[in-house]
Amino acid sequence: MQVTFKIQRFNPETDKEPHFEEYRFEAQENMTVLDCLHKIKWEHDGSLSFRRSCAHGICGSDGMRINGKNHLACSTLLKNLNTKKPIIIEPLPAFPIIKDLILDMTDFYEKNKAVIPYLINNNPVSADCERLQSNEDAEKLFESAKCILCACCTTSCPSTWSNNNYLGPAAFVKAYRFIFDTRDEAADERLDIIDTPDGIWRCHTIFNCVEACPKDINVTWHISQLKKELSNREL
Repeated sequence: MQVTFKIQRFNPETDKEPHFEEYRFEAQENMTVLDCLHKIKWEHDGSLSFRRSCAHGICGSDGMRINGKNHLACSTLLKNLNTKKPIIIEPLPAFPIIKDLILDMTDFYEKNKAVIPYLINNNPVSADCERLQSNEDAEKLFESAKCILCACCTTSCPSTWSNNNYLGPAAFVKAYRFIFDTRDEAADERLDIIDTPDGIWRCHTIFNCVEACPKDINVTWHISQLKKELSNREL
């Protein structure tokens, strides 16, 4: 079938503003959007720039707006899109554009680093010992641990659009993963980090993050659990 891709382009060396360019080519319905971007780059326009790596929905590097919604290009099939109209491809919003669909993600990663996204436990264990956890306690972390840092949730959030200092839902999911880990000893420190004017209370429960998450994480629920934890701590 013939498909048309309308892609936002921006080259900082030649362009003052982003603009759209169209590409029409033959495709198959079982192709992904990433397959199509490869076809455009390899057969039509080698200057097209975008990030990708695993192509299996694990690395999170090919997050972008597809027909106005945040998705992973590698997980979006043509057969699930309306191919009778141009398929509109844009970079994720809210971040500076480096070139075409490639964004400067520095601020996003810094905000995730801010919540201390690693296990902290100062009690030494012997080399042949593990930090054990019950199945029930581990189950509480499984969904949050699926986050691949694609930024689809954070860039779908109106609070991110209006406040550059907002930590964002991806950082909160990462904070949840360690705050509720029974093996960790830095929960209070992380709660202090997210309990700020630019922290978790700027979440207005709009659910954009839930709709945008390609790993089906109920981001808003995890944020609600952090709010409960903070509220109980203040009693």
